[in-house]
This record gives sequence, C-alpha cells and structure tokens, in this order.
Amino acid sequence: MEFSNSLSDNMYHLNTKLDVDGNFDIVYRTFYIGEREACLYFIEGFTQSDLWQKILDSFSSIKADDIPQDAHEFSKRYLPYGQVGLVKDDETMVKQLLTGISCLFINGYNKCLTVDCRSYPSRGVSEPEKDKVLRGSRDGFVETLVFNTALIRRRIRDPKLTIEVMNAGESSHTDIAICYFKGRYDEKLLTMIKDRISSLKVDALTMNQESLAECIYPHKWFNPFPKFKYSERPDTTAASLLEGNIVILVDNSPSAMILPSSVFDIIEEADDYYFPPVTGTYLRLSRLVISILTLYLTPMWLFFMQNPELIPSWLQFIRLSEEPQVPLLFQLLILEFAIDGLRLAAVNTPSMLTTPLSVIAGIVLGEYSVKSGWFNSETMLYMAFVTIANYSQSSFELGYAFKFMRMIMLITTALFNFWGFVGGVALSLLAIVFNKTIAGKSYIYPLIPFHITELKKRFFRGRLPHRKK
Repeated sequence: MEFSNSLSDNMYHLNTKLDVDGNFDIVYRTFYIGEREACLYFIEGFTQSDLWQKILDSFSSIKADDIPQDAHEFSKRYLPYGQVGLVKDDETMVKQLLTGISCLFINGYNKCLTVDCRSYPSRGVSEPEKDKVLRGSRDGFVETLVFNTALIRRRIRDPKLTIEVMNAGESSHTDIAICYFKGRYDEKLLTMIKDRISSLKVDALTMNQESLAECIYPHKWFNPFPKFKYSERPDTTAASLLEGNIVILVDNSPSAMILPSSVFDIIEEADDYYFPPVTGTYLRLSRLVISILTLYLTPMWLFFMQNPELIPSWLQFIRLSEEPQVPLLFQLLILEFAIDGLRLAAVNTPSMLTTPLSVIAGIVLGEYSVKSGWFNSETMLYMAFVTIANYSQSSFELGYAFKFMRMIMLITTALFNFWGFVGGVALSLLAIVFNKTIAGKSYIYPLIPFHITELKKRFFRGRLPHRKK
C-alpha cells in the first residue's frame, strides 16, 4: 500500500499494522513542524536520542511559509544529519523501521522520510576466544554487521573494496554483507552466491551463518570436510579479500565466511604471518604434521596392537604394559564420546566452578579410570594427545571432520584388521581428494592440479611483498 497525503490516514494504517499498543518498543511521537503535524516512528533501543534531539531542535525554527511542497526538497533543506531516504509504500517502510531506521511522516507529503540514526547494542571488539594469536592485532568481529564492515574498511582503504548488502528470511529479513575486491575475485562465483541468496525461500536464518551456508551449498552433506573457512579476525578476513576471496558477513554473527576455501586455506592461520619467515614456516609445518597425527595416530596404534609382530624393534615401547580388560576399540570409542561430553560440559559450566570441577575430572577420569580397569594408561595417553593436538588449528569443522574419519578408521581396523586400516585410510584420503570447494575447484589445490610454485607457498612462508608488482 502506498502512503497518502493525509497524516491521520497513514498513522491509522501503520498503528494497526505495527500494533503499537501491543509492542512497547515501537514508539511514535506527534509534533508540529512549521504548523504542520508530523509523526516520528522509531524502535526504542535502536535510536540515537541525542542526534534526534539536534534534528528536532532544528525543526523548531522552521516557519509555515518555509516548508516546501515536495518531501525531497524538505529532506535536502532540513535533514542535515544521518542518511536520509524517501519511501512511498508501507512494506518497505516497515522493514526499514524494524532494522532500527527512524521514519518521519509530515502532513501533506505522500512519502515517508527515513533517517538512519541507528545505534545497535553491541559488545566490545575484543580478541576472539578461538582465533587467538601470539603476536598481532587483538580486535575481533562482533554481532553487529556495521561494526564488522568498519573493521575491514579500516584495514583496506581502497575504493575497489566493495561491500554489498542483501537480506534473507521472510520473517527475519537478516542483513547479509557480501565483500569482495574488484579485479581480484571470481565473477562466476559471486554471481552464483548472489543468485542463491536472492532465491532463498526461508522464514528466518535461525542459525545465522550455518543456515546460510547450508542454503548456499546444499549438496554432499555426507562429506564432513568444511566448504567454508570461518574467521573471527578482521586481519585474516582483510588478507583473504586482497587474495581474491569473497567474504560473507551475516548480521548477529561474529565471524566471517571466507570462500572459496581449500583444506590448506582452512589450516592456515594468522600467526604464520606475524612472525619472521623461518618461524612462520615452522609453525605452519608443525600445525600440518600435528593435524595428520590427530587423524591417523590412534587407528595406526590400534592396528599395531592387533598385529604386534609388525611392530619394529625401535617401537616396542608402544606395546601395552597390562592386558586390557575392555577391548581397545571400545576404550578408544568411549574416550572419543567422553571427550565431547567434557567439552559440552565445559561450555555450560559456570566460570567460578571451572577450576574445582577440572581438578575433580582430572583425578576421577585420569587415575581412577585406569585403576578400575576400564582403560589402559596407553589408551589414555594417545587420546589425551589427540584431544590436545586437535586444538592446534582453529577450525571446529575441520576438527570434527578429522574426528569422524578417525572413528571410521578405528571401526574398520578393528573389524577387518589390515584391509580395514588400509580401507579407512583410503576413505579419508578420498573424502579430501574428491571434495570440491564451493566454486567447484579442487579441495587440495595446488596438489591437484599440481602447481609447484603455489605448493611451496602453502608449505613454506616466504617474505611478505613490499611493493605491488
């Protein structure tokens, strides 16, 4: 419905549509501008009251003869603050109002003047809990979209950086920012992302980025290896944009989706570049080796325990010191589930109880579980290493992908011995090799297709460029 020139008709329609009597936070105020009645709609908690006080003070000096007949001319003369727009239909006006934009109606104008005086509640841009670095910037993304885009703009002061805003969700109308650097991004991929977002038919993005990710890439859900790299660090996101990646920011989510992303992109971290090349290379190779060990250590140990005659002489110390009371497969699987249970418990444990409960858990699960005969000390040792080493890389999705592949290899090794171990290793490799990025390219580039120069960059951290080539 389009607005009319009558303020009373517009107010009657909007008060009914917005249910202003039932919604305490949807506020409207009537006043006069140069002897013309006006009405201001806004959301309590989303509006900068001091800015509107300045605007209303400027309205008090307007005389009746000074008011122009056109709403556009009025906005040019008397609304010097904020981003101002004109809306002629109620659907667009309601959507903007519910995002926090203030809406001004003046009797005699058939358009609504929208003034962006939003002030979203947000927390500080402190360092993320997961994406920490030993050296480097200590700021991180928050749940407010405009703050996140500002953190990126602060690092890339170039007009070629483009940030487009779309929205999705019939009820939520969630804001989605698509960021890319002109001249460096994949145009086909950008077009595909925009088309899929614009064609979304969902009521709301209830889980923010995860809901959007599943809508953008709904295929091959059974492959656990992630298609996106998530980062809560503005410096990592800015570097990815300059490398030609596309970044998606979703309102109410404190992390960025970076795509396309290969497995090498996901393993890579900011610490690799905050240290000199030698140190950065060491950190990168260490992380890669540790990631491989978390995947294959326990299945390989189980295989050797089932075939002790294959253990080399220099590895005899890995043998069990005591005869197991519970089959090793069940010990390892129980510990896999127990670790996830402890992780979930840690998330929901009040901070004041974290230390005493950690001590109790360490004593009970560490010492008494071995003495009771449920677990062998070697099993506890290797699973403790896998658990701690899993946190050497920041991606939760990649960590759980390794976990699922590791559990499959444990089961196949226990059931089919040598061929089960070989089959499990082959399955994990095929899951990585035949996986594709969201752009349809190889997940393990530059291994396949092979590119020696890029491969060196993935394994060895070279000098940062000092000038544009």
